[in-house]
Amino acid sequence: MDVTDYLARIGADAGDPLDVLIERHLRTVPFENLSIHLGEPIVLDPASLYDKIVTRRRGGFCHELNGAFAWLLRELGREVTLLGARVAGDGEFTAPLAHAALRVVDDGVPHLADVGFGRFGVGPIDLTAPSPQLVPAEDGDLDVRSPTGEPGYRLELHPRSREDFEPTCFWQSTHPDSWFTRVPVCSLPVGDGRATMQGTTLLRTDGDGTRTEEKLGDQEALDAYRDLFGVRLDRLPTPLHPAG
Repeated sequence: MDVTDYLARIGADAGDPLDVLIERHLRTVPFENLSIHLGEPIVLDPASLYDKIVTRRRGGFCHELNGAFAWLLRELGREVTLLGARVAGDGEFTAPLAHAALRVVDDGVPHLADVGFGRFGVGPIDLTAPSPQLVPAEDGDLDVRSPTGEPGYRLELHPRSREDFEPTCFWQSTHPDSWFTRVPVCSLPVGDGRATMQGTTLLRTDGDGTRTEEKLGDQEALDAYRDLFGVRLDRLPTPLHPAG
């Protein structure tokens, strides 16, 4: 596990400020759940995450991406704590610990940082100052919103350990009721928009909200995973529990 190689993976330097590290990570390491649909185990220990994201140049979902990023930040001398969250959707929130985010102390000030939320990047946001992206919620939690006000997740502020997230991560990656097991997804910001593969369908969203959808052939899909997201696959992911 080499810090220099990790920084090279995201195109960053050890002296870069926190906002630059977050932005570089978001734009180079895709949010993806492909391992679930390729029969690969989801393992959250730092060495396994480093191998997947840096050595094999893959991505992951929140528990993986923020778990790996937390290791990098600690190696760079920052104080990092894992935080749990419930994700907003359809007018309600998921179970606790469905999402993992980071509390990062930067220049003595605690910030929220998140490179693993598939809808939008988060941070760094000062946790000690008012912000339109952080709205006080019940029980001392915070509702985290996108820069445009889109609901994201309800954040707990007490520290969590990696082991706390393992049961929920296992459920998300195996259970038929989990959306993650129904559709293979790979996504990255592109310019002021976003590119997303859902199985063999390529979705592009521009900054103005314009959305296009293109169904690709098998080889075209493999090429898109490689060319748009840097993910080299020898076969297409097959949905673990296809949506009905």
